[in-house]
Amino acid sequence: MEVIAKALKRLREKRPLVHNITNFVVMNTTANALLAIGASPVMAHAEEELEEMIQIADAVVINIGTLDRFWISSMEKAVEIAGKLKKPIVLDPVGAGATLLRTKTALKLLESGNVSILRGNFGEIAALLGEHGKTRGVDSRTYDRNVAKILAFKAAEEFGLVTAVTGEIDYVSDGKRIYAVENGTHILSRVTGTGCMVTAITGAFAAVEKPLNAAISSLVVFGIAAEKANVETEYPGSFHVKLYDWLYRVDEELVKKMARVRGVEP
Repeated sequence: MEVIAKALKRLREKRPLVHNITNFVVMNTTANALLAIGASPVMAHAEEELEEMIQIADAVVINIGTLDRFWISSMEKAVEIAGKLKKPIVLDPVGAGATLLRTKTALKLLESGNVSILRGNFGEIAALLGEHGKTRGVDSRTYDRNVAKILAFKAAEEFGLVTAVTGEIDYVSDGKRIYAVENGTHILSRVTGTGCMVTAITGAFAAVEKPLNAAISSLVVFGIAAEKANVETEYPGSFHVKLYDWLYRVDEELVKKMARVRGVEP
């Protein structure tokens, strides 16, 4: 708990610049989430400015939610540049398994060896490992907590990075250890873009923490903010607004009080 609280403090002290190549649906949402938590967002996908933008960024977030050949080219170039500059990269394989294009794009980015953290839901990570069925759109209806922790562990091993599989319980692994994060609320599934928000916030934490701690910290802090927001409202629209408020309000003491994270056996 102390590690997560200190990570939040460092994030707010540094105010890292997080470069996002993300989807049209969530650009505004994720930018506001980053601002609320204390980071600074930039949304830029033109190939011609990637080199300059990534040089000044503290972390790079790639979200494949709305793909075309131009965006794919930019994503590949961004991962290459960020890898050379040793900048942390977070990948959100939105809808992997739903179409071949999404799955192939995510796998190619992973195969670069430059991605630091992979954050996806059960169906997306399962599809990337080729072990389970396809996703239903961008959500997952087949969550199984026992399988989820195995997916996190195996994906971390397979791709050589930290993997977070989010769902009813979130599991994070570096291929050696597995942690379960139990913060969060069911209403998150009723608002689009909440997974993308936590991915962007993971990028902010990755700018100030090592990948494993960054992934855990982002899930815990986001989950706590969601729980507090849900106490104040039961409805998706007002919850979305309250979620921004609590990302701004969550502090070190609240993290120490409410964090629910534990190590689990592979």
